[in-house]
Amino acid sequence: MSYITLDETQIKELFKQAFVELLQERRDLVYELFAEIVEDFALVSAIKEGEGTAPVHREEVFQVLEGAS
Repeated sequence: MSYITLDETQIKELFKQAFVELLQERRDLVYELFAEIVEDFALVSAIKEGEGTAPVHREEVFQVLEGAS
């Protein structure tokens, strides 16, 4: 079995090539990843915003949600 030795520059270049290939061939995965990230940031923002508001009862929340459908 033979071994290949790579320096840091070669490793970085291989990683870049792999990433570009991923972007080109699996756009759907990249899109899903970024969509999840955006949703997570929005959720964190909503939680922080909600921490500064008055609490509401669970029933009130479901009434609002049921009315929206």
